[in-house]
Amino acid sequence: MKGLILSGGKGTRLRPLTYTSAKQLVPVANKPVLFYGIEAMAAAGIDDVGIVVGDTHEEIRRAVGDGSKWSVRVTYIPQDAPRGLAHAVQISQPFLGESPFVMYLGDNLLNKGLRPLVDQFWSDRPAAQILLAKVDNPQQFGVAELDNGRVVRLVEKPREPKSDLALVGVYLFGPEVFESVSRIKPSFRQELEITDAIQDLIDRGFVVRPQIVDGWWKDTGRLEDMLEANRLILDTIDRRINGDLDAMSRIEGKVIVEESAVIRHSVIRGPAIIGPRARLLNCYVGPFTSIMDDVEIRDAEIEHSIVLEGSRIHDIGTRIEDSLIGKNVRVHRMPSKPKAYRFMLGDNSEVGIRW
Repeated sequence: MKGLILSGGKGTRLRPLTYTSAKQLVPVANKPVLFYGIEAMAAAGIDDVGIVVGDTHEEIRRAVGDGSKWSVRVTYIPQDAPRGLAHAVQISQPFLGESPFVMYLGDNLLNKGLRPLVDQFWSDRPAAQILLAKVDNPQQFGVAELDNGRVVRLVEKPREPKSDLALVGVYLFGPEVFESVSRIKPSFRQELEITDAIQDLIDRGFVVRPQIVDGWWKDTGRLEDMLEANRLILDTIDRRINGDLDAMSRIEGKVIVEESAVIRHSVIRGPAIIGPRARLLNCYVGPFTSIMDDVEIRDAEIEHSIVLEGSRIHDIGTRIEDSLIGKNVRVHRMPSKPKAYRFMLGDNSEVGIRW
């Protein structure tokens, strides 16, 4: 079995951050989201992985390399524009050949991994195995309608959903899907929809096996989902303190402090992670916060947030919460202040806070 990871999307829902960075490389618990998908492939015994890439291909290639750090072989498959998931399958056929494959959206996270799904696929040998999860907003997803446990209809982002079962961004296919992606026509969005290809399999009498997700699943395409994924991953970490901590500082709960991080006169309340060479001076870091490499936080409070490499947060009189702050951002105090702050800041931003 081969793996196919889709990393060609533009990440419009995470702008301005994704104007300068691939959305699949935005970190959750200090690790790019894309890496979780590659790790899941490797853990499921899949060692031949294709990554569909678009405009951000150079950044993704630099981050992933040849895949050897995960003991997998990576092949890059260029896509000239986001033309739909079925189009990604179509252009990947030379890499996939006649092999069954797992297709994994590069900005998704799946709690229980891929191994049970792969084992089930080999046991049942359907033409497709789709993962489903109940959601509150099915009109924003591909939606499956079931009849006595069988998939009878799939609709992409329906205006009036007849089900609350959304397709999770993980699919398992046999080679039968290649004929289906060649038969379908572009949707009203001018994309080749994977839901149409799966519907074609159903219409041609092939078995499409539904499986309800066991555990959580997150599409990290929006700020609130990214922060929620960060919370869920941080909740699983074990305490590890390798950095330089002075006697006036206090670490509470599950916290990772990486080697070469420096903490002075500060409180860190976990779960949280502090990256290498970070400097925390006279500050408070609250639960569910990820601080990446070379970040400096001084005379400030922050919680339930993600701060990317090289950023500086200084002298903020009000706590920062529910925020995603990009690389090399400067947030600092100025005279006069509002009652609260909430940020999603792109790389190389600067914010002056009036005090």
